[in-house]
Amino acid sequence: MTKKLPKVELYSDWWAAPNPWKAGYGIILCYKDIRKEFNQWYKISTNNRMEMTGVITGLSKLKTKSQVDVYTDSSYTINWIEKWWAAKWKQNNWMRTSSQKAINYDLWEILLELTQKHEVTFHWVKWHNWHVENERCDELATLALNSDDLIEDEGFKWEVASTQNDPITKILSKCKNTNKISKDWDICWKCNTPVVKTIPKKKKLKPEQKFYYEYFFNCPWCKTNYMVPEGKREIKK
Repeated sequence: MTKKLPKVELYSDWWAAPNPWKAGYGIILCYKDIRKEFNQWYKISTNNRMEMTGVITGLSKLKTKSQVDVYTDSSYTINWIEKWWAAKWKQNNWMRTSSQKAINYDLWEILLELTQKHEVTFHWVKWHNWHVENERCDELATLALNSDDLIEDEGFKWEVASTQNDPITKILSKCKNTNKISKDWDICWKCNTPVVKTIPKKKKLKPEQKFYYEYFFNCPWCKTNYMVPEGKREIKK
């Protein structure tokens, strides 16, 4: 007799503000009377990557093979899985064309493995159509945005995101900014890309050193560093 698989419901929502920039997801896992909520925000990522990351996170939480109903308003994720487009990329060593690597292939590879591990059925939910669980996932994503626990999306590539006709890229290409750099989202003087607050790794101070920078701002595109007075710390002898 075949063992019956556990039936799990996975709800997922996400957003980036703007796209690409700070981004995150909120998910809910339901099994019988058990309900668990998870969320996370990233310093820089995209809507598409968060769509996938939410589903990946939910499926990764399952310890045993399960029958999973995934509810998401992500047509991007559903189409590329159900129409086998991602699988075809994988067969072609993740090349979208003869010269171009597939976008977000690092996440597609993980998601394909998880959909093969579990029996997954995707259900599309209309965005903000008063679907109770979808709205709660949106709340979870918002709560994560307001926390201090923002992490790096290791697979995010700014040079890739900037070629995907994101609205922010179009806006920045039309403006010049020479204002003082003092906070996240201020515009790099060289390339008009939003800068990111960066906390450097702690290094042993030199005997003659009189100050250090607790933080500075970095441009993720041209790699320019802005050492701001607010981040400077005097060393008291």
